[in-house]
Amino acid sequence: MDTVRTETGNDDRHDDDLLSELLQPLRLTGVFDSRWHARAPWAIEGDAEPGCAILHYIVQGTCWITAEDQPPHELHAGDLAVFPTGTAHRLSDRPDRQGVPLKAVLPERQPGTSSEIRIGGTGPESRLLCAGLHYDASAATGLYKALPWALVLDGSQVRREPLLRDTLRLLATPDRPLGPGDRLITLRAFEMALVLALRPLLREFAENPASLPVLRHPGVSRALVMIATRYAEPWTIESLAREVGMSRSAFTAAFRALVGEAPARHLTGRRMQEAARLLGETSLPQSAVPQRVGYQSAVGFHLAFRKWFGVTPGEYRAGAASAA
Repeated sequence: MDTVRTETGNDDRHDDDLLSELLQPLRLTGVFDSRWHARAPWAIEGDAEPGCAILHYIVQGTCWITAEDQPPHELHAGDLAVFPTGTAHRLSDRPDRQGVPLKAVLPERQPGTSSEIRIGGTGPESRLLCAGLHYDASAATGLYKALPWALVLDGSQVRREPLLRDTLRLLATPDRPLGPGDRLITLRAFEMALVLALRPLLREFAENPASLPVLRHPGVSRALVMIATRYAEPWTIESLAREVGMSRSAFTAAFRALVGEAPARHLTGRRMQEAARLLGETSLPQSAVPQRVGYQSAVGFHLAFRKWFGVTPGEYRAGAASAA
């Protein structure tokens, strides 16, 4: 899939529902960020990073991004590139430049740490803010995994999102303020930047569904929104198919082909995400959780939760409490 350069437009309720579905996996668990000072000639080869969204913000100069079987794309000062699913790619001063592996320059990239990197020769300088935003890959929805390999917002689009612009500028400052809680503040700031960057992308998808294949299919895209927002209803595959005006077999086949998993598993995943949130982030009695996420049987919920997460709901809550 080609790089998507987004256009801005108007939000509506459907956009909000799709945004909720898109952002389900994006509660970040850790961030590694670095500020690069690169002088031509230079090139860095980044490996694939499953469970990690990659962000590159161009502070000064230019650079090229390239990936296997994808056309090269030039970035300029003020542009932002996001790789939602951590696709392997190269950053360089020229698109045909062969680079050194990232791990040779940064062998340790532990979440919660930050680095200043200087590479290259004596030519024109480019400065970049780069970050790896780690999330739980098992929680990634089908829609999120179907995103393009790279999303690019040009400088004018970033400037039209003042909160995104100001957040990126602060994070790119070499001497940004440090103090108590800095690691958590940095994590949440990058999380906000990622969400703000995806909003214009979603507008583009709403206005041009052909840019994301799953949205070309009205039945499947509607089912995704229903599952994202109405997961507590007693859905069956038959009732989902009926709601979107399709036969069970046609709906199941189309959903699996476009989303990459069966509708039943996608529904279970959404329910488990919400159950984990309720158990880990609220004081709702554990006995009330099954019904809140669409299970009429506490035993059925218990078995499903343990199969999904490998621990019981009680063990999950206890673990979340001890980590807080």
